[in-house]
Amino acid sequence: MKKNLLILGAGTAGTMIANLMNRRLPANDWQITVVDRSDAHLYQPGLLFLPFGHYSETDIVRKTADFLPKRVVFKQAEIDKVEPDADGVILTDGTTLSYDLLVIALGCRTAPEETMGMLGPKWGENIHDFYTLDGARRLREKLETVKSGRVVVHLNEMPVKCPVAPLEFVFLADTYFRERGIRDAITLTYVTPLSGAFTKPKAAKKLSHLLTDKSIELVTDFVVEQVDQEGDKLVCYDGREVHYDLLVTTPTNMGDAAVRRSGMGDDLDFIPTDKHTLQSKTHRNVFVIGDATNLPASKAGSVAHFESETLAENLMRHIGGMPLLEDFDGHSNCFIESGDGKALLIDFNYEHEPHEGNFPFSFGPMKLLEESRLNHLGKLAFRHVYWNVLLRGLPMPGISRHKKPPTW
Repeated sequence: MKKNLLILGAGTAGTMIANLMNRRLPANDWQITVVDRSDAHLYQPGLLFLPFGHYSETDIVRKTADFLPKRVVFKQAEIDKVEPDADGVILTDGTTLSYDLLVIALGCRTAPEETMGMLGPKWGENIHDFYTLDGARRLREKLETVKSGRVVVHLNEMPVKCPVAPLEFVFLADTYFRERGIRDAITLTYVTPLSGAFTKPKAAKKLSHLLTDKSIELVTDFVVEQVDQEGDKLVCYDGREVHYDLLVTTPTNMGDAAVRRSGMGDDLDFIPTDKHTLQSKTHRNVFVIGDATNLPASKAGSVAHFESETLAENLMRHIGGMPLLEDFDGHSNCFIESGDGKALLIDFNYEHEPHEGNFPFSFGPMKLLEESRLNHLGKLAFRHVYWNVLLRGLPMPGISRHKKPPTW
């Protein structure tokens, strides 16, 4: 009888690990099954560009099954809960799927209901987000009508998917309003609970400088107690207020609701995971990847990519009864759109913060922590790399899952 590898989630992380394990597990011995509620795969980085009209829905949505190997069974279904002590997953229709190995790649979700007053009659009117496809669509329609006023871009709390995306949005908004000839009539404000523009000091300094250069107000250490929809203002726990005509918020991010029903997550429904092996801290035959983990790493596609290579090796080691590799180092890299057709590139891990230098080779061609047109083109080109290389678990020459130490 075949053994079962069950993968929950067919997003970036789940799709990559399905492809990697398809090439490693013998088909005669193992069945690979992927479960996801949706049959549409969303290129999440594209949500940043959709509100500004740079991408359309057809650019960022594909069929889930098109990126899974033919051998893999794709089951479109809603997950009720995991029963890890019984090696089973219960679907909302009552079906139980058994497994020998489980990979949880359920990602995370926006939870605007977690902030008092965020949801209400003005949600979708002058309060918007761009972290969902519907939200990005509505925001695109709203931005077309904006002619003046105060636009506030707001990060509610960490962690969030792609933590630089709110900053990228405010930079792109600056360019968007200038191209429309109305920037002088718009006050742009970036509100964050962090003490700087970003979590890493060196990158925060660079990004704060860009905000200043673009006349974007930065409000730090602002932890929102409530959104006052009647007064159109954010209210901080310390009593400060920020008024807005249009609020573009990044709501609290939480793990999938099935994690809570399973009793496997922390307070935000992220799953306690060994930060080097990607094994669940509570069940030996359960592994976690991508945004579903509680790792102190960015919730970004590049992290899922680097994790997938370590995880594939550790799944095979687990099957073979070998010690797991403590191999994942928190490696993350990402392009940061800075407006005007330019972008920065940052590269860091658990140990090293973003730094200057060249990427991916010693000679470049891309510069780290430096604005350039080439970095912007790299970000645009990544969409094609994502669909044709990354999701399929194919190697990317010159890009290692291990962060290269900076050379100062």
